[in-house]
Amino acid sequence: MFFYERMRSPLILSSGDRSFFTISLPILKRPWRLGGWGYEINIIVSSLGRIMETLKGRDFLSLADVSIDELYLLLDLATKLKSGMVKLRRNKVLGLIFSKASTRTRVSFTVAMYQLGGQVIDLNPNVTQVSRGEPLIDTARVLDRYLDITAIRTFEQKDLETFANYAEIPVINALTDREHPCQVLADLMTVQECFGTLEGLTLSYFGDGANNMAHSLLLGCSMVGMNVRIATPANYLPDADIVEQAKDIAKGKTEVIVTEDPIKAAKDANVVYTDVWASMGQEEEARARIPLFQPYQVNSKLIEKTADNSIVLHCLPAHRDEEITDEVIEGSRSKVWDEAENRMHVQKALLAVLLGDD
Repeated sequence: MFFYERMRSPLILSSGDRSFFTISLPILKRPWRLGGWGYEINIIVSSLGRIMETLKGRDFLSLADVSIDELYLLLDLATKLKSGMVKLRRNKVLGLIFSKASTRTRVSFTVAMYQLGGQVIDLNPNVTQVSRGEPLIDTARVLDRYLDITAIRTFEQKDLETFANYAEIPVINALTDREHPCQVLADLMTVQECFGTLEGLTLSYFGDGANNMAHSLLLGCSMVGMNVRIATPANYLPDADIVEQAKDIAKGKTEVIVTEDPIKAAKDANVVYTDVWASMGQEEEARARIPLFQPYQVNSKLIEKTADNSIVLHCLPAHRDEEITDEVIEGSRSKVWDEAENRMHVQKALLAVLLGDD
């Protein structure tokens, strides 16, 4: 049975003699027992318990690894964590295995884990035996004995999946060339904050349709009932299996469109999204891509084609005046900085539920 202890603020919900999360509430004049408290608190406790029970111990390698209901519960928990309504504690150890450079992902995961009361070990492959050829399956089984959870940022999706197959601890996709699911959690949270809903909105992505952001946006938008349009040159289309997966999720209720026409994609869009034209590992192609992708630049003329209340998102880092103009990213429609902050909140929610309450 759960009961509340009256602290200064916020209130701490306890099970037995150990606190596992807190809920900030106004002072109540009712007895300090859960059963007499009202609908809202029961809903919070119920939804937290439900998501922690269903996701505890699981991997998060793709947005497709969670159900639609679980995705919404993650977003709801992230919102409550951001507002301070709920505070979670997880005295665990997170390992970061990053083969790619990172600012937002590294810092947001680190701060999120510290705020949960846990610790972080940065396992840069360049300073571990991985750089000297230790097999990934050996590394996975060893780290499984030391860590409670790991986040991996690498090139090949298959390497991420191999690690997850050989480790029993939860494994999080912190970015691969195929998907970037944590970023899309933050994107959806930001859209929800701006519009109060997700269902029925239209997100249009402009740029490299074959990159991880396009793939994860196709899946994420389809899951929450948003229309999704990918505007990209013909030789940079999203993987066909991802497009088909998104269409299967949408079931004809929402648009899943891939087009070479940026104007068609922009028409009445609520959310305008872009990313760099050459991702990490493609730097040698960057200069050659500029003339191909120039028609897909997010600029003021493109924004004029979108909905009156449209917002602009970018996963960062941005190459200003290439994929997005300085005017737009600094303009009133830009929600890029809220989007970047929300990485920390969604990842805190993700860490908390995958670790569970032990």
